[in-house]
Amino acid sequence: MEIFSSYNLIIASSLILIASFFFGELAKKTNIPSVLMLILLGILLKLGLDTMDGEPPDFLKLLEVLGIVGLIMIVLEAALELKLEKDKYIPIAKAFGVALIGLFISIWVAALLLNYFIPEMTMQKAWIYATPISILSSAIIIPSVTPLIQVKKEFHIYEGTFSDILGIMVFYFLVAPFENEGTSSGLVGFGGNLVLTIVISLVASYLILILFQRIHTHVKLFLLIAVLLLLYAIGKKLHLSSLIIILVFGLLISNMKLFFRGILRHFLDKEQAEDIYRGLHVLTMETSFVVRTFFFVVFGLTISLASLANWKVALVSLLIIISIYLIRFLLLRMFIGRDILPQLFIAPRGLITVLLFYAIPVGAQVKGFEAGILLWIIIGTSIIMTFAMISDKRKTNAAIQEAKDNPVGNVKWKAPSAD
Repeated sequence: MEIFSSYNLIIASSLILIASFFFGELAKKTNIPSVLMLILLGILLKLGLDTMDGEPPDFLKLLEVLGIVGLIMIVLEAALELKLEKDKYIPIAKAFGVALIGLFISIWVAALLLNYFIPEMTMQKAWIYATPISILSSAIIIPSVTPLIQVKKEFHIYEGTFSDILGIMVFYFLVAPFENEGTSSGLVGFGGNLVLTIVISLVASYLILILFQRIHTHVKLFLLIAVLLLLYAIGKKLHLSSLIIILVFGLLISNMKLFFRGILRHFLDKEQAEDIYRGLHVLTMETSFVVRTFFFVVFGLTISLASLANWKVALVSLLIIISIYLIRFLLLRMFIGRDILPQLFIAPRGLITVLLFYAIPVGAQVKGFEAGILLWIIIGTSIIMTFAMISDKRKTNAAIQEAKDNPVGNVKWKAPSAD
């Protein structure tokens, strides 16, 4: 019987998705990120496939289209989480500052390390490889920070979202010379491209929302996704920063009151627009779940286990991880103050890291780079976050128990007056 028949692949895919669901439920109870379980599942599947006869499918080719859809969904999901409200401006500004400065310093330090330890790695290519491993994973952070107090939870949601969006923009800026030969490059060319893309994005986003809120059929969300995918693909063909289109649309629909003011408010059907927003929120979450599942499993399938035992791979990974938390410590003290736990240790790498790694153009690829570096960094940052969350949970439970045991707390007892 053919091992890689259509029905066997369907069965395997279904079982992987079911397993991913249970990994997610287990992660909620244990604080162990489901990412680690999915990667381990991929490694186990690789070991099993190596013992079987037959030619396995080319997983990397399957990832290309899935990766594009995944990036779009991640940016859209992140944008839908951003609420631009007045009372949130200061927390948003702090999160943006930490995400932006932390991203660039982390890329610079990681690039120096990669350039030093990998002879074939030029500094230009080192920046490209350093970018994916410098981006926080909002896909891991957002579900993991639920137990934290509201202020800290919001900070992580904003920071993770900004890190995703900014990191993706930086990555595609860096790879542009390898993808679009003959087109304008540099900051001036990128700035002009960015302004043009934002203008097109705003016009397109207004038109899409105004038109789609007038569609009253039940089947319109996938039509909307198809339109966004079409705009993204056309934008890439025209060498525009296509992800800005997705970002602007997500920000517009999640902040309708801000964007539809004055004369524009007459074009907004609030009930229909909010219905589209809720539907998109569910759709992006479901799609991101599928993309995240298969990407981490396939990542495990493509990992060379021998690279994990390589001392150079382990050393480079360890140095990058150390740099991540040193940079993060300095930035959090600067922007937040002394209360930086457990925020200091919540800096996991994940889906974006893998997606962008597989999106590196052929001309920018370096044979001497071992994918084991990615795996060590993903595992290391996830484990550190896990212990930090468990420790914070224990402290919170202890404080709650102490409050129950001593309900008076710190209130000083006063003797009753003689009256």
